[in-house]
Amino acid sequence: MSAPHEYAQIDWDDHGRPYSRQYDDVYFSREQGLDETLYVFIEQNQLRQRFAALAAHQCLVIGETGFGTGMNFFCAWQLFAELAQPEARLHFVSVEKYPLTREDLTRATQLWPHLAAFTEPLLAQYVAVHPGFQQFSLDGGRVTLTLMIGDALEQLPQLDARIDAWFLDGFAPAKNPDMWTPELFAQLARLSHPGTTLGTFTTTGWVRRSLVEAGFSMKKVPGLGKKWEVMHGVFSAAPSPAPAPWYARPAALPGPREALVIGAGLAGSATAASLAARGWQVSVLERHAGPAQEASGNPQGVLYLKLSAHGTALSQLILAGFGYTRRWLQRLQRGIDWDGCGVLQLAFDEQEAARQGKLAAAFDPSLLHVLTQDEAQTLAGVGLPSGGLFYPEGGWAHPPALCRAQLDHPRIKLLSHANVLELRKAGGLWQAWDAGQLLASAPLVVLAGAADVRSFAACAQLPLKRIRGQITRLPATPASRALSTVVCAEGYVAPPRGDEHTLGASFDFSSQHTEPTVAEHQGNLRLLEEISADLAGRLGAGELDPAVLEGRAAFRCTSPDYLPIVGPLADAQAFEAAFAALRRDARQVPQVDCPWLEGLYVNTGHGSRGLVTAPLAGELIAAWVTGEPLPVPRVVAEGCHPNRFGLRRLIRGK
Repeated sequence: MSAPHEYAQIDWDDHGRPYSRQYDDVYFSREQGLDETLYVFIEQNQLRQRFAALAAHQCLVIGETGFGTGMNFFCAWQLFAELAQPEARLHFVSVEKYPLTREDLTRATQLWPHLAAFTEPLLAQYVAVHPGFQQFSLDGGRVTLTLMIGDALEQLPQLDARIDAWFLDGFAPAKNPDMWTPELFAQLARLSHPGTTLGTFTTTGWVRRSLVEAGFSMKKVPGLGKKWEVMHGVFSAAPSPAPAPWYARPAALPGPREALVIGAGLAGSATAASLAARGWQVSVLERHAGPAQEASGNPQGVLYLKLSAHGTALSQLILAGFGYTRRWLQRLQRGIDWDGCGVLQLAFDEQEAARQGKLAAAFDPSLLHVLTQDEAQTLAGVGLPSGGLFYPEGGWAHPPALCRAQLDHPRIKLLSHANVLELRKAGGLWQAWDAGQLLASAPLVVLAGAADVRSFAACAQLPLKRIRGQITRLPATPASRALSTVVCAEGYVAPPRGDEHTLGASFDFSSQHTEPTVAEHQGNLRLLEEISADLAGRLGAGELDPAVLEGRAAFRCTSPDYLPIVGPLADAQAFEAAFAALRRDARQVPQVDCPWLEGLYVNTGHGSRGLVTAPLAGELIAAWVTGEPLPVPRVVAEGCHPNRFGLRRLIRGK
C-alpha cells in the first residue's frame, strides 16, 4: 500500500494476443498457449487424477505465481468442473503484481471462446480489484479464487494456506529475475506439505537447484513444441512450523457438517452463506421476525473506505472487504438494492484535506482521487462547501437485501423468533436454549449478534462497545434528485432510493434506547446543512418538522482497536493458565495447545463498517472452520482474532 497500484501495460499483436510492456515478454505461447498450460501445469501436477479422486466436501488448493490473463485458472476450473464430484471444492490462490484491467482481461479471454462458461463469471465479478487480497466466489461458492495483488515477495509471506499443487508461472527468469529468487522458493516451501506438487516451464539450472534446496524433488521431463524440457517436482521436506498456539488453527470438527449461526444481520447472514457454500447445513437463529432487523436494517448504508496511507491491518481488511462486498452486490438489483454511484468525502477542514492528499498519493486513482470544489459540485449535482476525495467504485447498498440474498440458499434455514439465551455442550453438540426450550443443536456455532454476544459466557470478556446511531429519512423532491453520489462529512447523505434520501448518522455513546428522537433528527439536519446548504434547500429542510420526520435508531458494535472480532473462541480461564508465562516474558511462545472451545466461533464488532467488513468476515470464519486458505493476510486475521484481548491482558499483567 506504499505506492500507487499499477495495471499491466499491454500491447496486442496482429492476432489479438497480449504482450507485456513491463516484462518485454509474451503472456503465453503464440502457437500452443492452452496446450502448454494443460501439459505443464495440469499434467505435471496430475490434476486429472486428483480432481476425479476428490471426496465430498474435500477441497484441492492450487497456488500460482503470476495470474496474468487467468488462462491457467480457467483451464484448471474447466477440468475440475468436468471431473470432480459435485460436492468437491477448488480453491485457486494466485499472486499478480500487475493485474489486467477489466477491458484488457475481457479482450484476452475472447481468445478462448470455448472457455466462456468460466471466463464470463469472473468478468462479471471483476470489479474493485485493488492491492492486497481479493477473493472471488464462483460457481455457487464451489470454486474460490483468491488473488493477491502485489509483488510476490510481499504477498506470499502474508498468505496462510496449505497448497496442494503449484503452478510456478510468471514471466521467464531472464525477463523477471526479481521473482525467481531463493526467497520466493522458501515461501513455496513454507506453504507446502509433503506431497505438494509443482509444475513449471523453466528448466534453468539455478532455479532447479534453488527448488531442491527449498525441499522439492525436481525432475526434468520432455517439453512440448519448441520447449524441449519442462520440470515437475514434489515437496518432500518437513512441513513448516505452525503459528503461535493462540493463533494456530483449531482441529477440524468431527461429526456432521451442521452449524448454528446466532443472528441474521450482515455478519450472521454472510457467515451462513459462506458455510453453506462449503456444504454445511446451517440453521440461522434470529430473535426477531426476520433478518436485518437491528443495525443491518437501515434503508441505505454507505460503501465507504476509511483507509490509512500506512497499510495498517484495518486498512488492508477494508480494502479486501470492499472488493468482496462490491462483487456480492453485482448479483443484486442496481438502483433498488444498491448503486455504485460513488462516494465523495468532503475536505471539510485543512487537516482533512492534508489526510486526503496523503491517501491520493498512496493509492491508484481508480480507487480514489481528489476533486476540486468545482469538480465535486459537477459530479455530485449539488452545491458543496469544498472539494474532497472521490471513491468512484463506492456507493450505497440496502443491507436487508444483501442479508436476504445471502440467506437464500437451499442449505440455510432461518428460524425466526428464536431468542437464544444460553448455550450448552452435550454429546459433542452445542445446544441453543431459550429458557427451558431447546431450539436447535449442531457441532458448530457462530455467534453473530453484535454486542449481545457478551451474554454468552465464552464472550463475556470481549471488550465490545454499543454506540447508538440514528438515521433520518427525507422525502425526495424533484430538485433533490439531482444528487448523484453519496456525500460525506461528519455525516452522510445518499441519492434517493425510491422516493427518499437517507441522512445520518448520529453517534450517542450513552443512550440504550432504539426509539428515534427529535433531538437526533435535528442533529442530522445540521449535518445536512454542513454537507450541502444547497441540497438542504432543495429538500426544504428549513420547513421540515423534526417531530414528524421518520427515522431509525440502532446500535453499532465496535471494539477498542476498531477491528472486528472474528474467529475461534478459547476458554478464557484455561487460556490464562496455559499461557501464564507471557506475564513474565512476552517474547515466549509456550508449546502448549490453545484451549479452544471446540466448534465455537464469533463474528462481531464491525462498527459502522459492517457493509464492507462483515461479508468477507463470513469467508474468514468459513476458512477457519474448513482449513482453507485465509481470505486476508495473516496479520489481518490475527488482528481480528478474539484471542488478541486475552494476550494483551497477559502481557500487560492484568
